[in-house]
Amino acid sequence: MKALIFAAGLGERMRPLTDHTPKPLLVAGGKPLIVWQLEKLAAIGVREVVINTSWLADQFPQVLGDGERWNLRLHFSYEGATALETGGGMWHALDALSDGADAPFIAVNGDIHSNYDFARLPRAPAGDAHLVLVDNPEHHPGGDFLLGDDGRVAPAGEPRLTFSGIGVYRPSLFDDWRGAATGAPAIDEVPPRFQLAPLLRAAMARGAVTGEHHRGRWTDVGTPARLERLDAELRTEA
Repeated sequence: MKALIFAAGLGERMRPLTDHTPKPLLVAGGKPLIVWQLEKLAAIGVREVVINTSWLADQFPQVLGDGERWNLRLHFSYEGATALETGGGMWHALDALSDGADAPFIAVNGDIHSNYDFARLPRAPAGDAHLVLVDNPEHHPGGDFLLGDDGRVAPAGEPRLTFSGIGVYRPSLFDDWRGAATGAPAIDEVPPRFQLAPLLRAAMARGAVTGEHHRGRWTDVGTPARLERLDAELRTEA
C-alpha cells in the first residue's frame, strides 16, 4: 500500500515562520511535522510515499532525502509555482500512487499531528474513501461531515465532526472528477486545480464513503500559537 502526504500549501496563516520554511517542515517535538507522518506510515508497512510539493519545494528532498532512514522510498510530486489544491494534487499524483487496478492508498495532511493509530486504517475500504473524523476544534466548531451509526459518512446532518486530514482512498473516487468539481475556477487548467471536498460529497451521496471517530489527540497546526503549544506538549512527554 502506498501513501500520499499533502505538503504543497503556502502556509499563509503560519507566517512569518513559513516565509522560508514549508509548513510541514516546521519542527514540533524535535522533528519536522511531516516526519511524524513518515514514521507512522513506515510503522504499518508502507514502503512508498508520494509527497506533493510547491512552495519552497526544493527543501523537501534536502531535509528528507530519499526516505531510506525510515525504510521508505520517497517520490516528490512537484505541482509548479501554484499548488493544485487537495483534489488536483491527488489527481496529479495518481500515477505514482497506482498499485494495481483501483488499489487503495493512504493520504494524510503534512501539517497535522495526532496519536491516531494508522494501523486502524482499512486496507480495503468498502467504497471510494474512508475518513478519520475528530471532535470539532475551537477554530472549526461547525464540523464537516456526519458520521452515521452504520459507519457511512454524509455531507449534512447533525452532529457533524471534523475531517482529520487522514484517510484511505481509491482511484475510483476520480471516475467523474470533472462532473463533481464543476465550477472550480481552474478545472480546465493543465494540470487542473480543484478541491477534494466536492468529490467526497458526491461519493457520500452514493453511499460510498465510510468513516470512524478518533477521540484522541489531534492538532491542525495552522497557526504559530498552535505549533508552539504542540511543541511544548511533545517535549513534556519526551
